[in-house]
Amino acid sequence: MENYSNIRFLEPTMASTGQLDTNFVTMTRFVLTEQRKIPYATGELTQLLNSILTCVKAISSAVRKAGMAHLFGIAGETNIQGEEVKKLDVLSNDLFINMLRSSYTTCLLISEENETVIEVETDKQGKYIVCFDPLDGSSNIDCLVSIGSIFAIYKKVTEGAPTLQDGLQKGKNIVAAGYALYGSATMVVLSTGNGVNGFMLDPAIGEFVLTDPDMRIKPRGKIYSINEGYASLWDKTVTEYVRRKKYPESGKPYGARYIGSMVADVHRTIKYGGIFMYPATKDSPNGKLRLLYECNPMAYIIEKAGGLASTGKIPILEVVPEKIHQRVPIFMGSKEDVQEILDLYKELEKQD
Repeated sequence: MENYSNIRFLEPTMASTGQLDTNFVTMTRFVLTEQRKIPYATGELTQLLNSILTCVKAISSAVRKAGMAHLFGIAGETNIQGEEVKKLDVLSNDLFINMLRSSYTTCLLISEENETVIEVETDKQGKYIVCFDPLDGSSNIDCLVSIGSIFAIYKKVTEGAPTLQDGLQKGKNIVAAGYALYGSATMVVLSTGNGVNGFMLDPAIGEFVLTDPDMRIKPRGKIYSINEGYASLWDKTVTEYVRRKKYPESGKPYGARYIGSMVADVHRTIKYGGIFMYPATKDSPNGKLRLLYECNPMAYIIEKAGGLASTGKIPILEVVPEKIHQRVPIFMGSKEDVQEILDLYKELEKQD
């Protein structure tokens, strides 16, 4: 990785004098630098990531002025998951599809909002497949809680025209993955396989600037994140694990933090450490979160940042997808925290 030690990451690009700080790294500059390290690189991935950044900027703008633009409320439709589709959902999905189609780098798209895969027109096809959740946490839109976008990029693996099999790849085949967080600021967290880096949108220049280089998750945290409203539906392992976090035999109890927007909850977990959980329940034995465009990209980022991500039985990135909207239970975060619940699963299984 290029040495960025001489760059003032955390300073704003516009100084108090109004002069532009010229010593900063944009996301495009960063990706181009990484691209040059690969002798056979064609530049397609950089082109694709730039298209995604354009989507994120447009969505960020829409989120900021949602009330004035009448983008709150129900669009009058439901998505394939049976969830009410917000107007911002529709806008975000259309932006992703249109920008990715016209990037000339993709051949197949998989969106949370579409029932089937989207095949890109032949004359616009490239070699990449993109799985994305255009607006994660959309149920929080109306109450102004942080929301986000999630994406994972794969290479086509079959010959000829793209097929469903190209989209049903294990997470370990991911080429690049990331998420955008629309919170107090807009941030993109990205991994192209060599660490994890965070880029903040600087509205003064309209560019994403590197502010969080080489993000690493603590080996152990002090926070657990889970929807405790479903506590009566958990299996005994999750129930016991949460009990131990709340009432430890020694030391301080863990703090509970749950936003209900996966991007926001996982981002906090990366920054502060701890564990994020969305386990299987009696009502949802396969879990709730979707593998291809929620769990896989987030698991990829967590692991590249030094953490762990598991279904409770196998690593998330080893799950073989069988359908595009497949759900899986997930435990991700600090390595020691996640390993603790995996060991507990083994321990309690032996007692049965």
